[in-house]
Formats: sequence, structure tokens, C-alpha cells
Amino acid sequence: MGARGWSSGRLLLAGTVSAMAFAMAGCGGGGGSEVASAQDGGPGRQGSQGGSSALAEYVDAQRAWVACLREQGLDVPDPDAKGRVDFGDNRAVKSDRKYIRAQERCADLHPTIPDELEQSLQPPLSKAEIEKRRRYARCMQEHGAPDFPDPDAKGHLEQVPWDSTSAGAKRAERSCGPIMGVPRNPPPARG
Repeated sequence: MGARGWSSGRLLLAGTVSAMAFAMAGCGGGGGSEVASAQDGGPGRQGSQGGSSALAEYVDAQRAWVACLREQGLDVPDPDAKGRVDFGDNRAVKSDRKYIRAQERCADLHPTIPDELEQSLQPPLSKAEIEKRRRYARCMQEHGAPDFPDPDAKGHLEQVPWDSTSAGAKRAERSCGPIMGVPRNPPPARG
């Protein structure tokens, strides 16, 4: 097995997971009835009520980002109570030159979603999936990646740095990948 094929398989898996997380967290339409307003800068802002300070800061930052997009001429809805902004048909919006220019001009205002909020937006994992993730973490730690993070009680991996580039980590990924559905010997990458 070539390192290139394994690396491509991991990159594909990582890219898919990242794309799913972005789609669920950043651009999803909220089903909640509370709506924060980008124009409301005064007290009583709904997005800041009852949540952690990280959530309140995120929602406030999303309001500022939406206000900037509006200043650039985009018709953008208010963020919901969790800071999500529903752009509708993402493909059509993202290919619009006006949208692209506005995104570039407002990029410095677009906040990163806090880890706690990103995890709360992910669907709950089944007991079997949580156990599978625990087995994977244990396997990684026992097969060469002792610093691989343990999943939390809900099965999500904490955002803790670990050395994924070491020979031991690569060996562990090959050994433990099948637990998560990654084949030991993926076909060579094409292209």
C-alpha cells in the first residue's frame, strides 16, 4: 500500500466530515422561534439570552457579519438564536459575484463557531456509535498514538492537539481505521 493512497483516503474522509460540519453549523436554517436581529444593538437581544458567554459572543459577531454583508448590498436574513444564517440555496448564493465580493470584504468579521456550539449542532450519537468511537480512541492510543484524544461522554472528540504526523500515529491509523469504516488498504488515488 502506498502512503499516497492512504493519505488520499484520510483526506477524503476528513474533507467529508468538515463539509458536513460546515453545512450543519454555518449555513443551516434554524427551526427555532427566536430570531436575533442584526439591527438591534440594544439590550434585550434574544441571541444573547440564556446561553453561555461564548454563544452570546458568537451570535453578536454573526450579527456584525450580517450587518456588513447588508452594507455590501446583500439581502441576508438575521442570524437565529444559535447564530446560524439561512442563505437558502447555498450553491446559487455562493456562485453570485456580489456574494463573493461581500464575503471577501466582510471576512474579518465572520467568526469561527465555538466548539461547544458546533458540538451541540451535531446530531446525537447512538450508544453503539459512542462505543465505536471509544474503541477507536483506545486502539489509536494502544497502537502508536498515545496522545490521541478520548471522546467525551457524548462521543465527540475534544479539539485537543495530537501528533498525527508521527510514524506511530500513521501506523495506528492503518491499524484502527477499519473500526471507523476506513479500509486498511484503500485503492490508489486517481487523478
